[in-house]
Amino acid sequence: MDLENSNRLACASRMSRDYFTFRELIFPGLKYEMNLKRVMHSTRSEHQDIDIIETCFGKTLVTDGLTQSSEFDEFVYHETLVHPAMIKFASEGKGPESVFIGGGGELATMREVLRHKSVKRVVMVDLDQKIVELCKEYLPEWGGEKVASEPRATLVFGDAHEYILNTEEVFDVIIMDISDPVEAGPGIALYTKEFYEFALTKLSRGGVFVTQAGMASVVPSITANSNLEDAMCFAPIRNTLASVFDVAMPYKVNIPSFGTDWGFVMAFNSDDPAGSSNSWRLPSVQMIDNLLDQQLSEGSASLQHYDGITHCHLFAVTKSFRKYLETDKRIMTKENPIYMFG
Repeated sequence: MDLENSNRLACASRMSRDYFTFRELIFPGLKYEMNLKRVMHSTRSEHQDIDIIETCFGKTLVTDGLTQSSEFDEFVYHETLVHPAMIKFASEGKGPESVFIGGGGELATMREVLRHKSVKRVVMVDLDQKIVELCKEYLPEWGGEKVASEPRATLVFGDAHEYILNTEEVFDVIIMDISDPVEAGPGIALYTKEFYEFALTKLSRGGVFVTQAGMASVVPSITANSNLEDAMCFAPIRNTLASVFDVAMPYKVNIPSFGTDWGFVMAFNSDDPAGSSNSWRLPSVQMIDNLLDQQLSEGSASLQHYDGITHCHLFAVTKSFRKYLETDKRIMTKENPIYMFG
């Protein structure tokens, strides 16, 4: 049985008498294939196809044929997304108290935010209630009902873009754990200059904005066998945030279950943009560990991935990738959206 979703391909096909396979097209000409141990649940919500499967990476959430997170390495993604921004705010002298999460259906992003004892309120807005309920049922290790029912947490089902436009609240940290900017996808409006400009008005003084930014691998960015100009949107997302904030810092980490490195961009304002960027890119390891111990209810040892040494690795983007970022000057706007391969 082959299931094709646009330019991506996820399939469960009989390869022998012993197993099925799960296959995902990462990039034109590059496929990722692994044994499919079982399909735990398969359905469609109002917004997307949802599959919860088990592979060599353990239980895995797949939407519209794309891996979203796996039991083996979800903590790498979620800790990398959340904690650099949270402790950046805390480094100014006071821990973040109010946090907004756009997306985050697995509840793992909220799980990581709630580790911070300074947090008094976290609002998570996700478009798809069905995926949240399925993750509670099948992937409780990601956060589950324990996180959803936490007194500091508010869970809203709706459009994160509309919520930010209409709320009167301001937040210390805004975290965007949303769908990639693919054509016809629901997430594209959340990557535009217009949205970032408005989001800036919803940040408190010293506030930090962070977003996932899609594939950030060393595979060729320009595809020779398609009409796509660029399969990645990492550089345009960085450029767009840099056009709004004083500092926009790209960083990335390898996510084995994604089959590629994954990018993030953290943005904030500063009276000394160059100094702030350099000091945060190459801080002392001990400073990061001290901030984590200060902020986290169970200390830095409670994290599986992120610490001071890992922080320095995340922000040490390789020379070849820095050169790639320097060549791309595009900015994403409502009138001129840029779509990631998907």
